[in-house]
Amino acid sequence: MVEKFLKEYTKLIADYPNRILTEKVELGENFFEIILYVDKTDTGKLIGKNGKMINAIKTVVSAFKSKDATNYRVTVKALE
Repeated sequence: MVEKFLKEYTKLIADYPNRILTEKVELGENFFEIILYVDKTDTGKLIGKNGKMINAIKTVVSAFKSKDATNYRVTVKALE
């Protein structure tokens, strides 16, 4: 659910929404990392000035914790 939300939300921000890929990695019990692979030009847009955009995205994702008690880490990586 969180992975799908992040993918759809980043499509609205990115210049190349068709190149967005997501990966969900389990790091521990009730702890997952969601990796967003985006075009090189879109990494700056998703991180934002002084990290404001990615921090806002992380805040929204942390709200999902109240629904299913799972912690998430969000990482943005550039596609080669």
